[in-house]
Amino acid sequence: MRDFWDKDWLYSTLRRYVDFTTRRSYRRLTVEGKLPPDNDGIATIYAPNHTNTLMDALVVLQLRRGGTLFGARADVFRKPAIARILHFLKMLPLARHNRDRAEEVAHNRIAFDEIDSALAHGLPFCLFPEGRHRPMHSLLPMRRGIATMAFRSASERPTRIVPIGIDYSDWFRYRGEAAVRIGEPFDINEFAAGIPQGIPDSERDALLQEEMYRRLSSLIFFIPDDEHYEETLADIRASHPAPARWPRILLAAVTFPFWLVFAVLSAPLWVLAEFLCRRMVKDPAFQNTARFGVRLILWPIWALIWLIIGLCTMPWWGALLLVAAYLPSYSLFYDWLNLASRQ
Repeated sequence: MRDFWDKDWLYSTLRRYVDFTTRRSYRRLTVEGKLPPDNDGIATIYAPNHTNTLMDALVVLQLRRGGTLFGARADVFRKPAIARILHFLKMLPLARHNRDRAEEVAHNRIAFDEIDSALAHGLPFCLFPEGRHRPMHSLLPMRRGIATMAFRSASERPTRIVPIGIDYSDWFRYRGEAAVRIGEPFDINEFAAGIPQGIPDSERDALLQEEMYRRLSSLIFFIPDDEHYEETLADIRASHPAPARWPRILLAAVTFPFWLVFAVLSAPLWVLAEFLCRRMVKDPAFQNTARFGVRLILWPIWALIWLIIGLCTMPWWGALLLVAAYLPSYSLFYDWLNLASRQ
């Protein structure tokens, strides 16, 4: 099995399509700041906030051309065939004591060694320090794992953490807006040198966790008070009144015939996507992941099917026009729904 840092032409080729599909999943995706260079000899750990399941990882992935190693929950690796696919996608299992099997937790030592080797070979590692997703404008407490990995790497080589803040206009509507803010790199060796000698590792790690919380909260639209979260959010929304709805309603009415065409052309995709969202996806935060997955797999297949249908029923130029109309139809289908239903 290939090492994570090995060059792989198939991975590189598929990455281009995955990144394209990720960007097409948003009406607008903006990035502020830059990632540090890959070739400066400093091991890099990416630390994004986590609100939108797999979409968070995909947004981070498209920030750089090269590969990125991701930590993922251990239970999805239990089937060998899936584990091989995930390894190809540069993902490795990280288990938690309160969720996973004892043997999976014991395997963490091997995973830490693989992460250490990847960092030593210049491959960035991405870990969501909150440990799980939550669709809120806030942060869960930072888990200890990122501190353990960072200090472990810093004991062997120069190491930094790059905090990454991700905000979404809506976690549950497809084709919304996403904003990524890349924070200043956080020098772990310098931070470790400023910690008093002899304190327990748990206290040392807690200091880094607190610093990570502070840095990440400064990169997102952040509401710190969970107890009064809904009231605070309602007050913020009330202070920024939405624009008049009638222009959107008028535009939706005028473009309705075009939407019907797009709905027919992309029906095999959105019908399946919405079926999965309503019948199979229990966590609403996974809905856009399902819509992304359907697009990733079926979009090129149905382009070929429409091309064949067109060539069999109309002149070649008509077939090309049919395919040209189909290509943006999945996006435009959801864009119109958002236009017509947005509050």
